[in-house]
Amino acid sequence: MARPKNQDERRAHLIQAVIDTTAETGLRSLSLADVARKAGLTRGAVLYYYDDLDALLREAYRAGMERFCDRRDALRDTIESPALLLRETIRAGLPTGPDDALMRLLYEFDVLAENSPLHSTLVESMYERQLAAYRAVLERGAGTGVFHLALDTSTAALNLVALEDAYGLHIVAGNSQISVERALEAMFDAARAFGAPVA
Repeated sequence: MARPKNQDERRAHLIQAVIDTTAETGLRSLSLADVARKAGLTRGAVLYYYDDLDALLREAYRAGMERFCDRRDALRDTIESPALLLRETIRAGLPTGPDDALMRLLYEFDVLAENSPLHSTLVESMYERQLAAYRAVLERGAGTGVFHLALDTSTAALNLVALEDAYGLHIVAGNSQISVERALEAMFDAARAFGAPVA
C-alpha cells in the first residue's frame, strides 16, 4: 500500500489495512503487527492514530455501519416509492460478491461475538440498524397502502434480516449456488410473499 500523507487519509488507510488483512488471515488471529505490515507502517505509527487493536476494529466496524446502515437510511430521503425503496434496501444489504472484504469482516465479528463484549456490542448494534431499516420501509409501504402485509412489520423485518444475513454469508463464503443476483431474486420473492411487492 502507498502511504497517504494527511491524518484522515492515514486513518482510512489503516482501516482498509484491517479489512484487507482480515480477509487474508481472519479476524481471530489479527494483530496490530499484521495491520502495520499491511499498511507499510511500524506498530508504533499505528498506535499514534489508534490506542489499540480494539479501537481499530471499532473504526473498521463503523465503516461497515456506514456502508450497510447509513447509506440505506439515506435511501429513504431520496426514494419515495415504497416498492422501489424496498428493492434498493435489499440490494444495498447484500455483499458485492465473494471478494467483498468488508462484508467478510462483519461476518467474522458475528462469529466472535459470544467471546468478546466489544464484538457482541457491535454486532447487536448492526442488527438493530438492519431491523430498523426494514421496519421503516415496510411501515411506509403499509401506511400508504402499497403493501398489504401478511405479517406484522417487526416479524417481516426480522425475516428479511435473517435472509439478508444468510444469503450474504453464503456469498462471501463462495457458495457457487448462490450468486448475488440469485439472492436478490429470492429476497424479492420473500418480500412479495410477505405482502410487500418489490418494484
